[in-house]
Amino acid sequence: MNSKKRKAEEKDNADIIESTKENETADINASNCGSGESGNSTDHEKSDNGGASEQPGTSDEGEKDPKETNDDQSVDQAENKHTRLDNSEAGGELLFCGGTNWDLIGRKELPKYAKDAVGKNLWGPHRLKSLQGIKVTAVFAGSCAVHSVILIEGGQAFTWGRNDKGQLGHCDNIRRDIPTRVETLKEHVIVSASCGRGHTLFVSERGICYATGDNKCGQCGIGSQNTAINIPTKISFKGRSISKVACGAEFSMIVDVKGGLYSFGSPEYGQLGHNSDGRYFVTSNKLSYKCELAPRRIVAFIEKNREGHVSLVDDVAITDVACGINHSVAIDTQKRCFSWGFGGYGRLGTNEPKDEYVPRLITALNGPKNAGSVKKIFAGGTYSLAINEYDVLYFFGQNRRTGEANMYPKPVQDLIGWRVRDVGCANNSIVCLADDSVISWGPSPTYGELGYGESRSRSSTTPQEVKPLEGVYIHSVDCGYGHTLLIAKNDTEEDRKKLNQFPEFTP
Repeated sequence: MNSKKRKAEEKDNADIIESTKENETADINASNCGSGESGNSTDHEKSDNGGASEQPGTSDEGEKDPKETNDDQSVDQAENKHTRLDNSEAGGELLFCGGTNWDLIGRKELPKYAKDAVGKNLWGPHRLKSLQGIKVTAVFAGSCAVHSVILIEGGQAFTWGRNDKGQLGHCDNIRRDIPTRVETLKEHVIVSASCGRGHTLFVSERGICYATGDNKCGQCGIGSQNTAINIPTKISFKGRSISKVACGAEFSMIVDVKGGLYSFGSPEYGQLGHNSDGRYFVTSNKLSYKCELAPRRIVAFIEKNREGHVSLVDDVAITDVACGINHSVAIDTQKRCFSWGFGGYGRLGTNEPKDEYVPRLITALNGPKNAGSVKKIFAGGTYSLAINEYDVLYFFGQNRRTGEANMYPKPVQDLIGWRVRDVGCANNSIVCLADDSVISWGPSPTYGELGYGESRSRSSTTPQEVKPLEGVYIHSVDCGYGHTLLIAKNDTEEDRKKLNQFPEFTP
């Protein structure tokens, strides 16, 4: 797209956004929301000599009037139950498959600081010896993350994997080959998390968000720009309780209990949703980006018709958000789905391969004539997925280098007739829970994240059942770059007998 046309579209979007500012400002002021709009944005290249601005529990940020706190907590419990884990149902034993040479995954060679040839690919599901007898309630990773977060009963957070930016939160940059408790968060009940390429966000039971890891673009949201922080630090946010977080490669999203959506980090490709990609020229031939260093509210959601006319979508209260490398998808209380950011290969589902600088309604996923109501959304490296009210899985984008991309959401034909419950998105691989089965697919190269086992093909361009998991009920799944984490039901003696057949992994 030529620059003149892009500028014209930005102006149209700006006019729409301007019409909402008065009401949004009043709403933000009423809720005392922290924002990156007043001196909390800076250049991509600018750095802060200091470390993290605060340590967990040392600031009153996020504290509110007791009445407001009670109101927010009641809303959290009534409207955001997805952040309150039901351990009696969701808990179980952790199974893992994929690469464990954390410093090499996704790289051509080991960096100088890395240990030599430590780790291997686990082609089939394994139990972790270090977590035997421990009830795991939730797992979190990210399509571009070579690390992950594990929550156990009681809300204790464990992290493991790559740690070159301090993304594990252990006050150092040493990788962890087994899940290790985040000691600085042991006094907090953690209910949710998300992993970016080099940073991690945690959400406590009180709705407070902590960040650790790479912060060169402000993706940790602490109000300053550091190369990295290696201890979980409270983000710079004075708004309502946070119910949901999501991480892209170098940017982050948070959702509050009233459905307000905020973003921070790198604005490249418009992925922050503020009608700009943040770029400017430092000199005549040197480009830079104006990063958001603290959460800034996304104030407008739009719809475009076939003629390109832009209109504002009213009454948007976000319930869930997911991030790929440089794009995001979100759904609201009315089950409408929006996307924005990098538009290559159709990952935004708008039937146009262009970037969107403001959240745009995906019309193909809206209304009974199309996919119907969307209840879950997911984002991989270069693709997106949605589950509708009939448990049908829709795919848009591309997860392999060859073949045509899906420019708009289409049902995954091989899964028609299956009730899809949950999905894990790796960079290019996909693992989904359908009825009582686990189904996966992804192109070569893989690291074992598909879980097929040693004796079967290690990649597949079409969905295949994961035979080693036949007869094992999986509660939930998530994927990182080159690895998969599954929570398996272990309530009965029969469940435990089946799980004991899987090999134990010890580094």
